[in-house]
Amino acid sequence: MTEADISKPASDANWLSAHALRTIRKDFLAGVTVAALSLPQSMAYALLAGVDPRFGLYTAIVFTAVAGVFGSSRHLVNGPTGAVSLVVFSALAIFEPEARLDSFEAMFLLAIMIGIVQIAIAVTKLGDLTRYISESVVTGFIVGAATLTIIGQVANAFGIKSQGTGHQHVLYRLYLTLTQEAPFNLKAVAISGGAIVLAILSRHLVRRFKLPQLDTLFVFVALTLVAYFLGWSNNAAGDKSAISMIETVPSSLPKLHIPEVKLEWALDFTSSAAAIAILGLLEALAIAKAIAVKSGQRLDYNRQILAEGLGNLVGGFFRCMPGAGSLSRTAINYQAGAVTRFSGVFTAAVVAVTVMLFAPLASYVPKALLAGLLIVAAVRLFDIERLRYILRGSLYDAVLLLATAISAIAINIEFAILIGSAVSIAWYVTRAAKLKATELIVTPERVVRERVPADPESRGVLIYDFEGELFFGAAPDFERYLVRIGQEARSRNIKYIVLRLKRVRNPDAVALEVLDIFLNDARRRGLAVLLAGVRPSLFAAFTQIGIIEQHPPEFIFTEEAEDYSATLKAIRRAYALAAIDAKAAGKPDNWDDVSAAKVAYYLV
Repeated sequence: MTEADISKPASDANWLSAHALRTIRKDFLAGVTVAALSLPQSMAYALLAGVDPRFGLYTAIVFTAVAGVFGSSRHLVNGPTGAVSLVVFSALAIFEPEARLDSFEAMFLLAIMIGIVQIAIAVTKLGDLTRYISESVVTGFIVGAATLTIIGQVANAFGIKSQGTGHQHVLYRLYLTLTQEAPFNLKAVAISGGAIVLAILSRHLVRRFKLPQLDTLFVFVALTLVAYFLGWSNNAAGDKSAISMIETVPSSLPKLHIPEVKLEWALDFTSSAAAIAILGLLEALAIAKAIAVKSGQRLDYNRQILAEGLGNLVGGFFRCMPGAGSLSRTAINYQAGAVTRFSGVFTAAVVAVTVMLFAPLASYVPKALLAGLLIVAAVRLFDIERLRYILRGSLYDAVLLLATAISAIAINIEFAILIGSAVSIAWYVTRAAKLKATELIVTPERVVRERVPADPESRGVLIYDFEGELFFGAAPDFERYLVRIGQEARSRNIKYIVLRLKRVRNPDAVALEVLDIFLNDARRRGLAVLLAGVRPSLFAAFTQIGIIEQHPPEFIFTEEAEDYSATLKAIRRAYALAAIDAKAAGKPDNWDDVSAAKVAYYLV
């Protein structure tokens, strides 16, 4: 063994160690960068949900860490989000403002219920079903959620008390808030307006000069200091501060807590838990997919769903809000150079250390400041180009987007995505039920094609091509077509009918029964029906339902990989039989329809 051979393992070990250190360093720096955004956002989203800001910070610690450890995406950062917080606020509207402790306990229970639903989806591997919810529905929900976020922060931005109760419509509560006798607090307006302007300008500078993406943290710290030095946040000696401040956050990490469980809460939150669970998964998976396209990572969707469920479940026992994947934090995490999913763990750790060291300073943060940041975040959710693309794309997508967005504002945010999904499914079923039936003819050039009005009617054989989903929704159309075909055959004195079934899909018992009834009725009337292009799945269904036993086997042409298609075989067979009947009836030999059966032709 040479000296080089002896030193090689050590060299490899050193390389692996250096590689690991570089990875840890990149993940740590990305985590610190994301934490700078996560801190103000977490408190703002807690304010949006109508709960204590510490619960937002706890969520940014526990949920973010748990989902980071168990997730599949290397870049997805989880925690409190605007959309989920808004639905949580709607769900907690059943509690009066005085019942704050009850609403907190109910929120922890809600997080646990959401986690259970998401874990059940992961265990049963139903995550792929989320792809059947149209992107237009998700976009419409985001539009509605962003609008409601802006509406919900009007009171804090103007420094006035929000009017009305959670049982009243959000637009009516906005009207009561804006028309109350109390005047606007101009100092609060200055802080919220300054936050909006400064957030826009700082983001512009960050992008122009490619600076670290600390603009939100900069606005947060800068205006907190402005309010303090102007004396607006000074509430010393029991004096009321000039503007409303958020509550004091204790310098402690989240501790294990068994939430109170009441049956009426669980019943009230059933629909909310399902809606938030689905919304959270859609939000997280959509973000993870978008980043995976850029990074080239292959995702395990069920594993990511399990991570989301575990984050909510564990978070509920540590006084956390329900959460999901965050678009802004994930984008920054990716841009900051994160390599593994443990960058989210570093984010949680930095937030935890910050809470331990600086949490009491949160009492100097004006609510108007967080309101301004939330308004800016909500406005940024309006992707104008995407909205224009969807609205111009098709009537179907435009209706889905508008139905979801309007229902979020006019009805209820927690049901908006369910309503949009229901409209999507109903529209899809309606479109899928559109079974198409086309009459085919044999031209003088002996080519089989679709019959146009200028073509003469077929006299020897009636040929129809079916296309579409052959399920119960299409059964009425299927029956109507078959009745019309039977009537046409009798009116033209045609004995032979070819039904091309190559392009029908997913037959069910209802549609098969319609076909069975037609075949039995045709036999009684002396009509011969040839079934062409029968695929193996359809043939198996025929066998199970008994059509094969009752129908002549020589009249069923299965689709096979041969020189001639099953449809052409069926048509040639039908014309051959028609030729025999014509000869027996003394018809002339130069009859075009009959002579067409004597040569090969092509189907187009």
